[in-house]
Amino acid sequence: MKDEKERKDVPGEREEGALRGDTGWWRERKRRAVEELLAADPAAYGLERTDGRLAAYVEEVRRHPDGHNIFEVLAVLRFLRLMGRYEWHAERVRRFIRFYESLKFSGTGGRRRYRLTPVQVFQFASMMGFYVRDGGSVVRLVQQAILFVPRKFSKTTSAASLAVYELLTGDANAQAYTAANSYKQARVCFDEIRKIVRQFDPQQKAFKITREHIEWRPRNRYGKESYAECLTGGADTKDGLNASLVVFDEYAAARYVRGHSDGAALLQVLQSSMGARREPLTVIITTASRVQDGPFQQMLEGAKRVLLGEAEDDSLFASLFMPDAWETDDESLGLPEVWHKCNPHIGVTVNESFYAKSWRRALRDPEEMLEFKSKMVNLFVADTVKEWIGADLARQLSCGFNPDRLEGRPDAMCAFDLSVSDDFSVVAYTVYSRVAKKFYVWCDFYIPEETVRTHPNGRLYEYWIRRGYMKVCPGKVVSLEQVAGDILARNRQMRIVQIGYDAYKAQEVVNILAASIASEGGSPDRILRPVPQTYGQFNSPVESFEMAVKMRHPRVGLADNPIIFYCFGNCYIDEDRLGNKKPVKLKSNLKIDAVIAILMTYWLFMNTGQS
Repeated sequence: MKDEKERKDVPGEREEGALRGDTGWWRERKRRAVEELLAADPAAYGLERTDGRLAAYVEEVRRHPDGHNIFEVLAVLRFLRLMGRYEWHAERVRRFIRFYESLKFSGTGGRRRYRLTPVQVFQFASMMGFYVRDGGSVVRLVQQAILFVPRKFSKTTSAASLAVYELLTGDANAQAYTAANSYKQARVCFDEIRKIVRQFDPQQKAFKITREHIEWRPRNRYGKESYAECLTGGADTKDGLNASLVVFDEYAAARYVRGHSDGAALLQVLQSSMGARREPLTVIITTASRVQDGPFQQMLEGAKRVLLGEAEDDSLFASLFMPDAWETDDESLGLPEVWHKCNPHIGVTVNESFYAKSWRRALRDPEEMLEFKSKMVNLFVADTVKEWIGADLARQLSCGFNPDRLEGRPDAMCAFDLSVSDDFSVVAYTVYSRVAKKFYVWCDFYIPEETVRTHPNGRLYEYWIRRGYMKVCPGKVVSLEQVAGDILARNRQMRIVQIGYDAYKAQEVVNILAASIASEGGSPDRILRPVPQTYGQFNSPVESFEMAVKMRHPRVGLADNPIIFYCFGNCYIDEDRLGNKKPVKLKSNLKIDAVIAILMTYWLFMNTGQS
């Protein structure tokens, strides 16, 4: 048994499990953390005497761990451990809370006061409440805090309050700095500080306030020489500082260029200047980014190790919000319960409907998906776009396939991707020949008459229309009745087994088709089928189609229509964190609709057993 215990306790094995992305390992680690948290007794520490919201937050995480990620559970567990190990100064926490709630912050309805939420009380209490004896003095324990939170969490206002508090109540010569990788970003937090200070000193009698600097005026009644300042850029000009508080905004965006990072260098200079301070504090506030190998990644991994108990540093507080390791696929990221896990301020500083709308856009636009993952649910992403089939290879697949010449009414799948007014729409039909063991693809294209006249590609579209490759609909929008009528007409040439559509943008034409199918005695629920637009659902059709295309004797034949080849020429493949693939376009004005519709028909074949 001793050997077994030693084997389980080898840190290298835990690190390897995390590095592999082993979701089973993470599930088991969270289960153990929850078990340990439930066995703890928060009531023994009288948290409600500090603030009822602190006790409520701890109890919420204990009783509903599924609504909180593993690092949030571990942070609460670690908080309770520190309560039994260090001095707890409840009054200092209460003093800061009163201070925060007396300030007015910017908001949609103007500047106003806000009550701290339970999670914010926990964050500030963790930073402000623990003290340790250092020689003959009692000093604050936490010297570095990492708030890794998504957009719309109010992290900037939180950080601004800390800087103002330092300016007013810190050392007589306190130096509070806001910093970032860019000047514009550094100013975001600093501008909020300036506005707060102007609230209680509108005439600037106590403070001198400039664009990048706030300082106490000489010979003030409190004997203060403190100041706050906004910094950015290279670190070589920042020597000689004596920082007491540093707030670094969006540190996750810092990157290495030829082995050097200006952001990391600036942070290092600021932190190294804190040596003379008794209670220095560095606060990193950031959301994930597309920089996957920057200096923050090392910092984040270190914080995770501390929370996991693989490293020890009681001077660090980390509040990390993101999905659990097994919730990073597209199906999970579309769930409101995962959104709430990533951002506990949904319903407070941001509406759930905002997340829902952002997610729907993300499903249709790969650029929006990258933004959603990095900024809304706090996942690091990278641009993983790769070239795919291309126009030349697609053109080599062209054949004389034409559904008007079909005999025997073979089985087929149909799918459509509609752009009602701003560009062309497509309906794809894919027939599978059991004799040739090959898929044959035909596409009908539609465009509004008005769009042809106004679109930047108008001349190209006119050429396609003259050659019969594209159908024109009178007026400003695609005729949904014409689209539905053509689908029903094609059903007389081939037996359309199912019709696929994007549930988010096809309801009107679906209703028209459903009514027509029902009137002819068919079953709309069996024939009309929404096709999920997620990476996970597109992965198999993408890989199967690519394999069929690139075989020595291709198993795909495309109708001889240049619009199909055009769409393949615009199409690239993006991969998510799990290796799932989906077609994307590199520019928003390019069209890949035919490719999407064709792959939707492949999805229908793969999910109904027709092939």
